[in-house]
Amino acid sequence: MQRHALLTSFLVILALGFAWASSHREAPLIANDPLADNTDVYAFRSPDKPNTITIIANYIPAELPHGGPNYHTFGENIRYEIHIDNDASKPGDEIVFRFTFKRVNEDPSTFFNIRLGKQNLKTTYTMERSIDGGRTFQVVLSEGFVPPANIGPRSITGGAGLNTTYAALMQRGIQTSSSGETVFCGPVDDPFFVDLGGVFDLGNLPRQGGQKIRDGLGMYNVHSIAIQVPIATLLKAGAAAAPRNILDADYVIGVWASASRRTMRTLKEDGSKPTEDGEWVQVSRLGMPLTNEAVIPIGMKDFWNGITPYEELADQTLDGFFYNPELALYMDDSQFGGAVPAFKALRIQRKSLGAFDFGFGKDGLFSLKGNPALAGTALDDAVFGTLLLPGPGKARSVDLWPIFHTGAPNLAPYQLATGKGGNPLAAGKPFIHNFLPNGGDMLRLNMAVPVTDRKSADFSSLGLVQAAVLGLTNPTYNKDASLQFIPNMDGFPNGRRLEDDVTRIELQAVSGVVLAAVGLWYDDFKPGGSPVTQKLLNVLTYTTGVEKNDKPFTATFPYQAAPWAGTETN
Repeated sequence: MQRHALLTSFLVILALGFAWASSHREAPLIANDPLADNTDVYAFRSPDKPNTITIIANYIPAELPHGGPNYHTFGENIRYEIHIDNDASKPGDEIVFRFTFKRVNEDPSTFFNIRLGKQNLKTTYTMERSIDGGRTFQVVLSEGFVPPANIGPRSITGGAGLNTTYAALMQRGIQTSSSGETVFCGPVDDPFFVDLGGVFDLGNLPRQGGQKIRDGLGMYNVHSIAIQVPIATLLKAGAAAAPRNILDADYVIGVWASASRRTMRTLKEDGSKPTEDGEWVQVSRLGMPLTNEAVIPIGMKDFWNGITPYEELADQTLDGFFYNPELALYMDDSQFGGAVPAFKALRIQRKSLGAFDFGFGKDGLFSLKGNPALAGTALDDAVFGTLLLPGPGKARSVDLWPIFHTGAPNLAPYQLATGKGGNPLAAGKPFIHNFLPNGGDMLRLNMAVPVTDRKSADFSSLGLVQAAVLGLTNPTYNKDASLQFIPNMDGFPNGRRLEDDVTRIELQAVSGVVLAAVGLWYDDFKPGGSPVTQKLLNVLTYTTGVEKNDKPFTATFPYQAAPWAGTETN
């Protein structure tokens, strides 16, 4: 007899069209299925191989390195996928990479995970690639090697264990597919850094009152799928082999990751493996960091994960949370700013240039609707329709909504205030073009933007925020409005590098730093005076208290640090 325990509730959830959420345990349902839980997605031009793009999709949050005897590994009966959109004229993905894993118990006579050269969760994978939007797939790598958990020295380097080094195991895990991608699948140190304890204690970031600040993901591991793909593979059909300039629109891609399970799981009375049947259903997705974590309210998190980015853009149910994000309430003294003292440096423009109110539920730039001054800008109905100025009461439709849903075009007002002569709607200095209005939440990356040297004094974990600062204040870049490479133009939210401090950047963005960068200055700006006002400086110098990962990243693929060993953590 077969038992169907837990199956009924599972099927009810699927029938309602919901799915399990993504990121670090931030949605109610995904906490029950960590093996299918996306934690982070990264996409950046490879610093040592700039003709390639490195894409990383991490899964399984908060892995305890000493969590034996059954250590975490990729799940069977799960489709892990990385999706690429490179053409806004076509609906859906153009390229999909799919990974499926299988596990073998090599020595069932022991309770140890590794003993005498054998593993009891030996994991391998099959990699498939689709170049027709997921309609058909081709196997491009079989029996891929997944390094085991870094249990400890006796298990890894000892003669009674694997008699090797963990560095050698990671190197063995770097493989090449038949279609030309370099691939790594295995455990790594979790590269995301944030004080989780502080931020979820009602926004106590940085912690007040002398409390100790702590990287909530320090000394935890995740499982990573990392691929290094030639730019030529990712280009849209018809794009030139070399970019026309460093912001070539044909070089923009959107990247998101997902995990899918079958609709039915049957448990067996004899204790053997459950059987998995039925259609595949997406149970997790992730593009931009912290979207579901800090933008979508808890009552909608599971719904958010039940739709694709393309469905999200068409549905519009969730748009209001970007037009008027909850976090903005805590950065406004007329709302609840005083109740969250940690955010006292982050204050939103309520009367920018004496006229524009970006407070919660206010009109932002909508008062300009129909004004001839919008002609030829991205806010002109004749250019992108009502995409970026959809209506009144949608204060952040011009900055936060496109950051998460479309990217920004190289058009006014999305150019730096340098060269604008005080008019934010005038043409300014270009510093971003990752506009891809084909789906909702994705990482959008312009692959034409050069790499910022990680060893350069100008390299910054503040990504595009720091590029804007340099473009506005540094004499090397602020003399005119000409297009030139500014360090960190390749940083978040133009893609996402491992080093980028996305928590800090997104909090600065909610507080209006993007608006300030394009000339919509903070309320303490005085006409004729410097735009670098105290309120702007407060935002730029704001820190969460955790500004880098607990382990240094490496200089070569997969760039992430080796996983913590079970014997070196507390």
